[in-house]
Amino acid sequence: MTDLSTPPSQPDPAQQARPEAVPLWPLEQIVADLRAERMKWRSAQQRRIEPGARELPSTDVLREIVAAFRGALFPLRLGPADLRPSSEDYYVGHTLDAALHRLLEQVRLALRYEHRTLGSPSPDVEQQAIAIVHDFAASLPRVRALLDSDVEAAFYGDPAAGSVDEVLLCYPGVVALIHHRLAHELYRRGARLLARIVAEIAHSQTGIDIHPGAQIGSAFFIDHGTGVVIGETAVIGNRVRLYQAVTLGAKRFPTDETGALQKGLPRHPHVEDDVVIYAGATILGNITIGKGSTIGGNVWLTRSVPAGSHVTQASSHQECPES
Repeated sequence: MTDLSTPPSQPDPAQQARPEAVPLWPLEQIVADLRAERMKWRSAQQRRIEPGARELPSTDVLREIVAAFRGALFPLRLGPADLRPSSEDYYVGHTLDAALHRLLEQVRLALRYEHRTLGSPSPDVEQQAIAIVHDFAASLPRVRALLDSDVEAAFYGDPAAGSVDEVLLCYPGVVALIHHRLAHELYRRGARLLARIVAEIAHSQTGIDIHPGAQIGSAFFIDHGTGVVIGETAVIGNRVRLYQAVTLGAKRFPTDETGALQKGLPRHPHVEDDVVIYAGATILGNITIGKGSTIGGNVWLTRSVPAGSHVTQASSHQECPES
């Protein structure tokens, strides 16, 4: 006799036969199609891939290397929180040695990549890489002195700055200049790909875009900084101050007989000592801004101006009808 007070048992879901899993997306086909696109690109670029070898430097590794250099340059302010003066030299030596060895590997990768893509005869990459890193390391005391002058320029040039430590810890212009001073030393020694990566790390962090080829003198101050652009062949003197959204750019890009852009030609402004350029000014072309000049906000300037000039929107429109 059936006990009607006991409900029929329910089947255990875990014991039920599960239907075969149905893919939510065609993963194998997507992987195959992506492989085909990679091969198409590499063939068009005439790339030679070395099995088992990394082809390019690593942005993540370079970000870590730059952080280490920042700590070594300013150990008690940008170094580890528990660092004390008694162990400062040990920390700097240990950090530099590790960072320079990591940088050496990235330089090797960059040089091998450049020789492969340019199709030029391969020199002794190992000796070339060691020479680059050796000279870069020797430049670090001079880089520190330049950065000290930049920090002081920001402190004395900004009434809102409470201390030089506040400037170093908080100002995006100083972050951009630390990266630029390091990137420029790599750039001028031939490690141009690494220099561009270091510069773009700062660009993504601060909104300040400084090409590592730009030559910048001492006591340089970028106030606020967002939107500042400084081109590859720009030359900036000592004690120059820029505000946000200033562009030191190219007016035109010469081409050769085939229509290809001619690279490396001077095409950006030369800003002499003691110049102030206010927010939103756009200065284009291989022109000279004379010593001690002041360029007003939102000015569009495509002509050279002599020393001691004061250029406003009204005067720039009056004297530069082509703009």
